[in-house]
Amino acid sequence: MTSQTLRDARRYEEAMAQNITDQERPEFHLSPRVGWMNDPNGFSYYKDKFHLYYQYYPYDSQWGPMHWGHVVSDDLLHWEYLPSAIAPDMPYDYVGCFSGSAIELPDGKQLFMYTGVRKEAQPDGGVRDIQTQCLATGDGMDYEKDPRNPILTVEDMPENSSPFDFRDPKMWKCEDGSYRCVTVNDRADGTGGRILLYRSEDGYNWKFESVMLSNDGNFGKMWECPDFFSLDGKDVVLVSPQDMLPKDFEYHNGDGTLCLIGKFDETTKTFIPESDQAVDYGIDFYAMQTVEAPDGRRIMIGWMQNWDTCSNNRIPKGKWFGQMSIPRELSIKDGRLIQKPVREIENLRTDKVEYKNVTFENDLKLDGVSGRCVDLELTLRPGNTEDIYKKFAVRFAQNEQYHTAVSFRPYESVLKIDRKFSGSRRAIIHQRRSKVNSRNGEIKLRLILDRYSAEIFVNDGEHVLTATIYTDIEADGISFFADGKVEMDVTRYELKK
Repeated sequence: MTSQTLRDARRYEEAMAQNITDQERPEFHLSPRVGWMNDPNGFSYYKDKFHLYYQYYPYDSQWGPMHWGHVVSDDLLHWEYLPSAIAPDMPYDYVGCFSGSAIELPDGKQLFMYTGVRKEAQPDGGVRDIQTQCLATGDGMDYEKDPRNPILTVEDMPENSSPFDFRDPKMWKCEDGSYRCVTVNDRADGTGGRILLYRSEDGYNWKFESVMLSNDGNFGKMWECPDFFSLDGKDVVLVSPQDMLPKDFEYHNGDGTLCLIGKFDETTKTFIPESDQAVDYGIDFYAMQTVEAPDGRRIMIGWMQNWDTCSNNRIPKGKWFGQMSIPRELSIKDGRLIQKPVREIENLRTDKVEYKNVTFENDLKLDGVSGRCVDLELTLRPGNTEDIYKKFAVRFAQNEQYHTAVSFRPYESVLKIDRKFSGSRRAIIHQRRSKVNSRNGEIKLRLILDRYSAEIFVNDGEHVLTATIYTDIEADGISFFADGKVEMDVTRYELKK
């Protein structure tokens, strides 16, 4: 039975979406149908299509009571908007239907588990948000919330657990037909996030198994949006820590991303990390979620935004806010998470322009190398091996007034993205740096540019730096700069849906 709250949201988004033209949106990155978007939810393959749900407030381009928006795709690049899937319409979730996941049940139904949020008076006289886990089942279009909701509460957590920070369930099906779920939770004293593991035989009745992994203050404070999967012979935990402190070039201040590679111990039901790294080293990437595609690929998508900048990055306020990253194929190589744009993006390539062995210093422009929806591949080598260049930069979304730049200093082996000249009028984060692998000034860069974003893949996916930009769309120049002599191969494609 569809609630009035959900019917209202569906009518509103259907009417207001007609006021947003394709030219006002990214070309191939997903944006909300209307209003506000944040975390990806329920990333799944169901009824022969990829389904993606997302944290959604249709009524404004700022955060509000969370609904679940809904899109489907055959190729992860062409997305069809469907009506909102769920809305905050029950006593246990009226503050919002927060993040969660989706699986297919044996009867063919799709099952959601999501975090329901309500307010509750506290003994000290204050009012706090209480977070619990809830279920809904449906057919890929309409969903019915479980009458037993909430199905996981503070009673289902270990001792010393906070009822205020218990969220973001990620489910998966095991080989024996049972189900597992991880959620994040803070200790009652607020000393750090941890990942809780639950088990179910049918997807509906869940029991606590273990504290799978504790933060213990190593990576920020509270964790959000956990994911857990096996990949290339290893087990992987992805999570988004809040309030990070920097660690050399590996992590940045604020809300960040974390990948832990290691092994899950079946006896103790705990995860044993062997290595750690950031998932994205740029400015705008958070709350990633993965799906296993029918062909076995592990594919990840993330919210292409930063909580510290999202309220004031786009001025004047637009008809929509928030984008998802390009979906990325994951692998592990030499103990490191590797990310590459989904191979389907190659089907969008047109108008190839190629240059080989271009040697230059100072400023350079190349005929046919421009655009705001571009796949740009660069291979750099020193033009003089006896005197390696000091700096290389590529500038894009450029005209006489604006540009965003990616620069590389080989002696430091540091890559930087810088959007301070992109048109922003606010003192937000404009630069991020990453320590990358380079030998004698050699490096490979792949820039995926859309109208309002840039994703830079380094050395075939060893590092990725992501940033949103809201530069005037007419600024479409691309140029190069070298302090010293650089030899460069360039391949540029236009990207069109």
